[in-house]
Amino acid sequence: MEELTPGALPETKPQRPTLLTVLCILTFIGSGMNLFSGLVIAGFYDVFVEIVQEFGKKFNIPGIDQLLEARPLFFLVTALFYAGSIVGAILMMQLKKTGFHVYTIFQILLVIAPMYFMHLSSPGFPEMLFSGLFILLYSMNLKFMS
Repeated sequence: MEELTPGALPETKPQRPTLLTVLCILTFIGSGMNLFSGLVIAGFYDVFVEIVQEFGKKFNIPGIDQLLEARPLFFLVTALFYAGSIVGAILMMQLKKTGFHVYTIFQILLVIAPMYFMHLSSPGFPEMLFSGLFILLYSMNLKFMS
């Protein structure tokens, strides 16, 4: 049995903010789906190329050729980066500040990876927008992490 000294309060765990919980759940969903799809595409790359080519012809989607420039290694690497983002979110769920840094590093790598693998001159706007927004929202919760 625990002895309490007079006037001492039992130690309480810090409460995780709702915004942080929602952000982590969204990260688990988004990064988890991208992790899974990256592994599947890398494993079945030839089938993926056929489907993308057929889909591109049928619907005339601009920029679909850039997707075909990526090789299986791109999808494996990005899957690894998404796994890193999930690890960062898990650590932030546990209110560990290290998780924010892990998450941020992997999000930056995810923005840069297409430039390297697909020889793009600049990062994609949607990738920058979503990564930047999530990093900003996570940073607002740093005061609750240790």
